[in-house]
Amino acid sequence: MNSDAKRGPPAQDASPRRLSHHGGIPAQERELGVQGRQTVRRLLDAGMAEFDEKGLQAVRVDDIVRRARASHGTFYLYFKNKEDLFRALLRDVLHDMEVITDEFPVVTQNDAGRAALRAWVGKFCDTYAAHAAVLRVLTQAEVISDDVWSDGLQLMFRVAEAMTTGMTAASPSAEHAEHAELTAVACLMMLERVNFLFSVEVRLPREEMIDRITAIIFAAFRN
Repeated sequence: MNSDAKRGPPAQDASPRRLSHHGGIPAQERELGVQGRQTVRRLLDAGMAEFDEKGLQAVRVDDIVRRARASHGTFYLYFKNKEDLFRALLRDVLHDMEVITDEFPVVTQNDAGRAALRAWVGKFCDTYAAHAAVLRVLTQAEVISDDVWSDGLQLMFRVAEAMTTGMTAASPSAEHAEHAELTAVACLMMLERVNFLFSVEVRLPREEMIDRITAIIFAAFRN
């Protein structure tokens, strides 16, 4: 009997595919098989845990490969350095944040508008929670490369722009439009900081905080 037949069909990779699963710069020019993607995920998980514990600057590739139970040679097959691994993790954050940015609703001045806004705030909190470890590293890192900082800054302004459009589209008067972008930035910074506190296990009532944040944003664009 053929030896491949004895082994059965190849193992299936049932895990959801993320942008980070393609690996870093060294892996971009080749298609990764199941084993390669599993190795990448193991390195990503190890890197994320190390970054969260020690901060981006303090972590060494040695720390990542030790936690992942991999070799240095294996690491460099998929990532150029630790910053390349962090950027792979950040790609997932940017993608998911872009999705909810595009979903920001037109907020009308009634209960339906407030409910739509609250649903979006809840989605933002869920997305932040899913990527909390990476976002903590990003906000606390002492030194972030210009390109990573630029990606994060551009995303922040995209979210603020979506908030401005959604909050003013139903009442596009000059009075509401004035300072709307700055109002959106201020509201977004509040939303991000509250979620940061959630992520470090500060005991805040989540649903009540979502209610209060929704009320503040709703009122901020009506005054």
